[in-house]
Amino acid sequence: QLVYPHDFRLTEKEKTSICYLSFPDSYSGGLGDTQFSFRLRQAGGSRDSPFQDDGRYNREAPLTLQREAAHYFGYVYFRQVKDSSMRRGYFQKSLVLVSRLPYVNLFQCLLQLIAPEYFDKLEPCLEAVCNEIDQWPPPVPGQTLNLPVMGVVIQVRIPSRVDKPGSSPVKQCNQENLLPAPLVLPSVHELDLFRCFQPVLIHIQMLWELMLLGEPMVVMAPSPTVSSEMVLALTSCLAPLRYCCDFRPYFTIHDSEFKELSLSPPSRPNIVVGVTNPFFIKTLQHWPHILRVGELRMSGDLPKQVKVKKLAKLKTLDTKPGIYTSYKTFLHKDKTLIKRLLKGIQRKRPSEVQSALLRRHLLELTQSFIIPLEHYMASLMPLQRAITPWKNPPQIRPFCQEDFMKSLEHAGPQLTCVLKGDWLGLYRRFFKSPNFDGWFRQRHREMTQKLEALHLEAICEADIVAWMKDKSEVEIVDLVLKLREKLATARCQHLPVKEETLQRVSLYIDTIIGSLPEDLQTVLHH
Repeated sequence: QLVYPHDFRLTEKEKTSICYLSFPDSYSGGLGDTQFSFRLRQAGGSRDSPFQDDGRYNREAPLTLQREAAHYFGYVYFRQVKDSSMRRGYFQKSLVLVSRLPYVNLFQCLLQLIAPEYFDKLEPCLEAVCNEIDQWPPPVPGQTLNLPVMGVVIQVRIPSRVDKPGSSPVKQCNQENLLPAPLVLPSVHELDLFRCFQPVLIHIQMLWELMLLGEPMVVMAPSPTVSSEMVLALTSCLAPLRYCCDFRPYFTIHDSEFKELSLSPPSRPNIVVGVTNPFFIKTLQHWPHILRVGELRMSGDLPKQVKVKKLAKLKTLDTKPGIYTSYKTFLHKDKTLIKRLLKGIQRKRPSEVQSALLRRHLLELTQSFIIPLEHYMASLMPLQRAITPWKNPPQIRPFCQEDFMKSLEHAGPQLTCVLKGDWLGLYRRFFKSPNFDGWFRQRHREMTQKLEALHLEAICEADIVAWMKDKSEVEIVDLVLKLREKLATARCQHLPVKEETLQRVSLYIDTIIGSLPEDLQTVLHH
C-alpha cells in the first residue's frame, strides 16, 4: 500500500516478493499479532544503498553483522483479527521494515512499538516515526546508542570486531540523565538460542557440523515465526566464523527462486531455507537434510526431542517432527552440554542463562576448530626481515591442505577440545565448503594488507638520500610514482598504518622531488 521513505526505490519484482513474504503462506487460524523475518535477494545485482559510508561500518563490525551488499532483510509484524466489515471476515495486514543490517532484535523491538500504533492511526504515524528515525546516529561499532522513537528511548550497543568473542555485552551506562528510563536491549541481534533449539538440543552438534560444512537444509515449521527463528539460530551457531552460504529464514512457493530450489538435485547446494507450506514436503523431498519442527512451547522439563530418521520415512502429508537425514557426524556427541542444560531446567534457570551456556559451548567448539587453521595461516606470512624498502613485499606462501593436516598432530583441536572423533575428516569436508572459502579469502586479504603496511613502515625507516646517490633520474621518477600509488592505496583501502607513517612517506616524496631538476619537478607536481 505504501513505502516510507517515499523515495526508496524497489523494483516491481522486489515489491511482489516482499508482499508474498510478509504473510503466512499456509492456513493459519491463529488470531492476533505475529512477528517473523525473511531475507530477499536484491533484483538486478547490488545497488548503492541510500546510506553511504566509506565502508567503515563493515571494516569495524563483526563479520557476522556486516551490512549485506546484495540482499535485504525484511522484519515483519503481521496482524490478523476478526472484522465483519472486511470481505474475508478478517483484518489482515503487515508492517515490514526492510534493512541491509541483520539486527533482528532491534528491528523487531522497533516494530512492536510502531505497528500497533500504525494499524490504528495509519500513514501520519509512519511519517512521524520516519522523521524520528532520520535523526538517529549511524550505527558505529563499539558505541552505545540512544534511539528515541514514539516517546521511548531504545538503548543498544553496536558490537565491534574487537570485542572478545563470548564476552557478555558491556553494561549500559549513561542512563542517569535519560527520562523516561531507556528500554535497554541486551543485544541487537542475538536470539534466545535455548528457546529456538529446544526440540533439537540433543542434536546440536550434528546441526553445527551441517552448518559448518554448508550443507543444504530445509526447515519445515508450523509458522513463519518458528521457521525464521530456527534458520537464524542455525546460521548464527558458527559465530565468530561467518556463515558464507545462502539462507532464507522464510520462503514461500510464490518466490521467483522456487523453481531453482525444487529441481532435483538442488541446483544451489549451499542454502538453508525455512518453509511452512506442507506442499514443500513434496517438492523438496530430494534434499539431503530436512528438519521438521512443531510449535515451540517452553515447558518445565526438557522439551520433547526430535529423532533422527531416514529420508525414506518422509511422509508427504503427515510428517512427524524429526531430522530426516542419512548424515553421520564426524565428532562424538558431547553429553556434558545436555547434562548442564538439564540441570538448568531442573533448577528453573532463566532461558537467557541457558542460552548463554549454549552459545558458549558453540563458540568453544568453533574456536577449537578454527584456531589450528589460524595458526597454520599465520605460519604462511613472510618473515618481517624479508620485507625490504626497495623491493615489492614478498608473497604469502600458498595454503597446502596436506601440510595443514600434518600440523594437526601437535597443534590440533585436541589441545582445546575434549571431543573425540574424526577431526581430519571434518577438515577435509570443510575445505570444500563456501565457509572455508569465505574464511580463507578474508584472512588472505587481511594478511596482504598487513604486508603492505609493514612495507610502508620499512620505507619510512630507510635512508632515502643514500639510496638516491647512484640512481638515474628515470629510477628516481619511477620511485616517486610507485610511492604515490602506495600512499593512495593505503588511504583508499584504509590499511592498518599509522597516520604519521603516511605523512612521513608523503614528506619523502616531496624530498625526492625537491632533489630533481626543475623541469621534472614541475611535471611531477602536476
